[in-house]
Amino acid sequence: MSNTTGFETSLSQLFVGEDEIPEAFRIEEMHQREYLSNGEMKKWEGPVSEVYSPIMVPTPDGLKRKLIGTYPIGTMKEANEALDAALAAYDNGRGEWPTMGVAQRIQCLETFVVKMSEQRGIVVKLIMWEIGKSYADSAKEFDRTVEYINNTIDALKDIDRQSSRFEIKEGVVAQIRRSPLGVVLCMGPFNYPLNETFTTLIPAILMGNTLLFKPPKHGTLLHYPLLKAFQESFPKGVVNTIYGRGADVTPALMESGKINVLAFIGSSKVANDLKKRHPKVNRLRAVLSLDAKNAAIVTKHADIKLAVSETILGALSFNGQRCTALKIIFVHKDIADAFNQQLGEAIAQMKFGLPWTPGVQLTPVAEPGKPAYIKDIIADALAKGASVINEHGGATHESFVFPAIVYPVNEQMRLYSEEQFGPVIPVVPFESFEEPINYQINSPHGMQVSIFTNDAAEAAFLIDPFANLVSRVNINSQSQRGPDAFPFTGRKDSAEGTLSVTDALRAFSIRSLVTTKMNETNKKLFNEIVKNHDSNFLSTDFIF
Repeated sequence: MSNTTGFETSLSQLFVGEDEIPEAFRIEEMHQREYLSNGEMKKWEGPVSEVYSPIMVPTPDGLKRKLIGTYPIGTMKEANEALDAALAAYDNGRGEWPTMGVAQRIQCLETFVVKMSEQRGIVVKLIMWEIGKSYADSAKEFDRTVEYINNTIDALKDIDRQSSRFEIKEGVVAQIRRSPLGVVLCMGPFNYPLNETFTTLIPAILMGNTLLFKPPKHGTLLHYPLLKAFQESFPKGVVNTIYGRGADVTPALMESGKINVLAFIGSSKVANDLKKRHPKVNRLRAVLSLDAKNAAIVTKHADIKLAVSETILGALSFNGQRCTALKIIFVHKDIADAFNQQLGEAIAQMKFGLPWTPGVQLTPVAEPGKPAYIKDIIADALAKGASVINEHGGATHESFVFPAIVYPVNEQMRLYSEEQFGPVIPVVPFESFEEPINYQINSPHGMQVSIFTNDAAEAAFLIDPFANLVSRVNINSQSQRGPDAFPFTGRKDSAEGTLSVTDALRAFSIRSLVTTKMNETNKKLFNEIVKNHDSNFLSTDFIF
């Protein structure tokens, strides 16, 4: 009883007055009244959207989400102006940016990284306040993004070095390089609003494309401090921002037929709708990272302690608000009780609090409607025979939800098939491996799976079917995106295209080649072009 009372007291005291927030983590309201379009920071005098943090503060009317700023609600007028700017900058492949040499484009991006790093303090703080991510993880997201940019630069140097020579086959000499695709519409997710967005935005720019960039709904303000860095680092029209309701502006942009690449991280429903609106679907390239319901399979030969610790990381990092999160756990019946007990004990030890609390593991959830949704899907499971088996599981206080282990889950429950994207762990007991295999076969998703076993024959038996059902099989470890050098993709509704440092550069470009027949006249012509540095494409310049 005392434990329950202590928990309830801690939960009720979770949100504190602004004067109790450590000085280093306080934030002043940021009211964005400009946006980047065609190389200009244009003034905005129209309606704005208010940004409320998932972090609550006491007011005379009770706890309220803290207002941290506002940003423009753009219209199709501004969206079309941005589109025109991107089209002009690309100029059917003849613009300054797409024809610029790789070394020069890299210099522009290196300038951007320096200017971006100057804004680290405010961007990290905005990540924390806008989506409730812990300060440590917000800082990690920023630093990982800078590292990703530098790794992308290195990867492009490698690609360009390989392209800096001529190939001769069957009497034909050729130089083969990667060329841009055109105008890219880039939209990132709220859960990694900087990092995930930049994993498409950066390679898209670096390959010579021009960009329309729409920040995520939750995680918009944090991009504002970076707009000047974009403006000062790239030629006008290369990066253009779009603000406004997604349903109001993005469909019309796609219907224009002038978008060459859709780079989108979010739901498959939205992605499918946007793709269908393009009048020339065969002309549209899509780089998509979408829904996932990643399963873990804990066999009777698993190291239960290891499986529990990896499940905690996989299912509850950033409160489970990750596409790569473990969202359903299949546990062999022989060890289900032991696994559940240890999982519940581990969750009870997790530190919950506000994002600046040292060592915090559980924080308020980002989406305003998420606590109510979690309550609904748990209630559905309880009505169909499951139980919440961990102490305080599902306890809610305003925007905070304590993790719930729900057991036993079956196919009749919403938790079995819906991607919960929050701190709920559905556990499914199984006897035969056909049960998790059939789950994956019938699932609309196909991103990753985690298999926990110390039996080599058992692991091999599961690896072979799952390698053809998902894109990544993790053995005795959580599902995750990194390292960024590894391919990141998915089957079925989970992805289109592959994102890794090198794969992303390929995704936003196409192989182009210049050829000629090997004779004295043509050799002399090519040598003269190369010697005089008359062409950025036909060149043997080597980037160190």
